[in-house]
Amino acid sequence: MTEKRILLRFLILCLLLFVVNIASAQKVRTVVLDAGHGGHDTGALGKNSREKDITLAIVLKLRDYIHENMKDVKVVLTRDDDTFVELYRRAKIANEKKADLFISVHCNSTHSTSVYGVESFVMGLHKSEANLAVAKAENSAILLEENYVEQYDGFDPNSPEGNIFFSMMQNAFLDKSLAFAGKVQHQLVDNLRMNNRGVKQAGFLILYKTAMPGVLIETGFISNAKDEKFLLSEKGQDQIAQAIFKALKEYKNFVENKVADQNGTDTIITPKQVSETANAKNSKKPEPNPIATKESDPAKVSFRVQFAMYPDNKPVDSKNFKGINDVKMYYHGGSYKYTSGDFNTMDDALALRKALIAKGYKDAFVVAFMGNDRITNEEAKKLSGKK
Repeated sequence: MTEKRILLRFLILCLLLFVVNIASAQKVRTVVLDAGHGGHDTGALGKNSREKDITLAIVLKLRDYIHENMKDVKVVLTRDDDTFVELYRRAKIANEKKADLFISVHCNSTHSTSVYGVESFVMGLHKSEANLAVAKAENSAILLEENYVEQYDGFDPNSPEGNIFFSMMQNAFLDKSLAFAGKVQHQLVDNLRMNNRGVKQAGFLILYKTAMPGVLIETGFISNAKDEKFLLSEKGQDQIAQAIFKALKEYKNFVENKVADQNGTDTIITPKQVSETANAKNSKKPEPNPIATKESDPAKVSFRVQFAMYPDNKPVDSKNFKGINDVKMYYHGGSYKYTSGDFNTMDDALALRKALIAKGYKDAFVVAFMGNDRITNEEAKKLSGKK
């Protein structure tokens, strides 16, 4: 391919990406999850692990978290088993599904066993030789594909110029990619206490052909004994999946210009909880909690503070609610939700909310009721004759 033809294709693609980005709705409705490597491409090898197995386990758990907690988001997987999927096909899947975000999950490895921690990559010019080395390692997977020369326009994964060339194609989505990557690092580092290796830019082929914001997450070094043990554990995989889910939720609110969640969904329903509840109850409609309905005037408008939500029914005197007074339960939106207090005014409820937040229930918020029926706060104000 001549240099002029390469330049022309580059300019056309950049223009297309710019137009798509401007025209796209500011919503997160479809997310593509990509489990790195697979099949005969094992990815990095640890002492007791293979990258392809860990990435798939994390992605499947992440998928379940999204399914159970983000009903308005469609999840597409590039692979859901131990299958080899070419890099270009992964990007093609994301483009065909018109994804709003592309998340590629990987594990890192290096010759030094002392290196550990998490880092997130977006497309862009390389900032260091170390970044370029990581991109080369991941991009080398194309050498396992048939006809890779044609599929990638003669791209050489060992060429610094080639990596830099393709990294420029993602500039239209760089800001959003960086925003999501930053949130991922925050969740993994601040909440899981993993070593922070930062948000970086590199020329990953898995990202350059996707026409949407995308991030490649290196969830730890399987060449490091401590990281590998955590990545291999069920607990570690679940915590990483949950951290990425929380970052996704923050990013979705950011993109859609939403304030912090006010509907109680910051209490995450785990796939395990949902499965156990479904098996135990066999889809039986829940019975009212007798304590929840005690002394409730059906014509009374009241304000309570919701502080917890669970997929199963817990007694209001449960040890989970130790130190909280006047606990009530109501069933709403497929979940059991728990409140404290029962006030005539919003101000009294807000005062209790402040106290519960001080006790550690940072997601507590005020909900309104007409008797035992949940109503909106606006409806409550109208019914109570207050502006």
